[in-house]
Amino acid sequence: MASFTLHGIPVSRGIAIGRAHLLKPAALDVKHYLIPEDQVEAEVSRLQNAIATVHKELQTLWNELPKDSPAEVGAFIDVHALILSDPMIAEVPLDIIRTRHYNAEWALVTQIDELSAQFDEIGDPYLRERKADIQQVGERVLKVLTGTAATLPKQDADGSAAHMVLVAHDISPADMLQFKDRSFGGFVTDVGGQNSHTAIVARSLDIPAAVGMYNASALIAQDDWVIVDGDAGVVIVDPPQVVLEQYRERQARLMRERKKLGKLKKTPAITKDGTEITLLANIELPEDCTAAVEAGASGIGLFRSEFLFMGRTGYVGKLPSEDEQFEAYRKAVTLMKGRPVTIRTLDIGADKPLDTAEQTALNPALGLRAIRYCLAEPQIFLMQLRAILRASAYGPVRLLIPMLSHTSEIDQALVMIEQAKGQLRDAGKKFDPLIPVGAMIEVPAAALALPMFIKRMDFLSVGTNDLIQYTLAIDRVDHEVAHLYNPLHPAILYLLSHIISTGARENIPVAVCGEMAGDTKLTRLLLGMGLREFSMHPTQLPSVKNEILNSDLTILGMQTRKILRTMDPVAIAESVSQLGTL
Repeated sequence: MASFTLHGIPVSRGIAIGRAHLLKPAALDVKHYLIPEDQVEAEVSRLQNAIATVHKELQTLWNELPKDSPAEVGAFIDVHALILSDPMIAEVPLDIIRTRHYNAEWALVTQIDELSAQFDEIGDPYLRERKADIQQVGERVLKVLTGTAATLPKQDADGSAAHMVLVAHDISPADMLQFKDRSFGGFVTDVGGQNSHTAIVARSLDIPAAVGMYNASALIAQDDWVIVDGDAGVVIVDPPQVVLEQYRERQARLMRERKKLGKLKKTPAITKDGTEITLLANIELPEDCTAAVEAGASGIGLFRSEFLFMGRTGYVGKLPSEDEQFEAYRKAVTLMKGRPVTIRTLDIGADKPLDTAEQTALNPALGLRAIRYCLAEPQIFLMQLRAILRASAYGPVRLLIPMLSHTSEIDQALVMIEQAKGQLRDAGKKFDPLIPVGAMIEVPAAALALPMFIKRMDFLSVGTNDLIQYTLAIDRVDHEVAHLYNPLHPAILYLLSHIISTGARENIPVAVCGEMAGDTKLTRLLLGMGLREFSMHPTQLPSVKNEILNSDLTILGMQTRKILRTMDPVAIAESVSQLGTL
């Protein structure tokens, strides 16, 4: 068979080389037939039993979680269990069987398709990819109904089996647990994006992966030799011997470099010219703090609090209580042992509905989301603010407000923070009265109107993912326009440089917490712009620190100023790749 190459989206760095193992799904294309009236309740019971079986499977997975499993994995199992309990999955298909007399598989798929269509209308890329979680839960139930299951290759008795590369249409995070202790080197999927749960787990497990390959599972055959280049998002199938050897050499070199980087954990992030840089971690759950400390993070630059609200679809009355939120925030603060923890308030709204029954906005990315939603739901916002403030009594906490773009929003948010403080004083509960409050700069209007933030806020944090998306009008998960998503676009560089230089001039701290902060190809560019605070996934910290240790800010500053005067994207990319060289 001739060698060929597939191109997709890189989501987890590194190189994997191994034999392809195809995971065949219990396809959502199922048999359709009508159930006689006298057998309807029996069919309802068949679906109920299948759902109960999957509940037991998920509980078993949870109980058998290896102690070294990333916290994200357990959280995603919880999400799948909550989705399975949601009336939209647990009850609506039963009603379809009773009213339309569909067989169980047909009823379930009908509802899954309906929910998937609703998620396709969501503008926010992160939440839109949650459609995959609903489909993965549906797959599990279908596997029970149809008697099929994902099969894994047998291990050699001596454990010497070649690393396998999993190839699938999609892989659920829960299923990935089954592969963790096997000869599993990487994975390739037809669907998915940077923000899919599977991509997040891949990064946390540090497994090379490429997603969004469209039809990889149809083109790659069982036992084909496969190379996954996680840095480039490239998959090479049946590579020539010379290519295979080149990648094996690169893989060995990367392993040596990774081992070397591991020794930098306790080394201060100081440039060659003696400037100290602050390296922080982005987390989704309190348990992630352990990995952040182990990676050498100086604190948490972004705690995405919406993960505490995930998986409660259909249960608006069962949002996390103030005490539940407080315990999660307190745990993070305690685990960081005196290092600062920046907690972003709820980034949810019309594009991230707390209830699937809610109407989705026509253009949700521009609708009632983040701070707009919180101001429209003051009780939810006040409850979260009180929980965050209470956690500040246990260590340094910073409060971060997302998607601000108007002075009225800033002023209202600050008033509500004071209101929450007053409520805690009345209740006799402790908190830090001087807790720093910051703004996320992720809307072009905010980047261009910084004085209104500088007068009112203690710090700024740049969310480059949204800033790029809103500035270029590009949905980076939309495969048809993803090639236009470019962090090195002259407009993006201008905005970033403007934010960083304004912060330095006005003596207000500025951090970057988007994906650009963890991309080593951009580290020197950001340093040259004057950035002194980076926040990223814990696994990215050592490689970014290595770039910092080998950088001279005097040289980078001069070279970066020249790049910022360039308008040619090709010339910009070339110059950025050579930053730091003379």
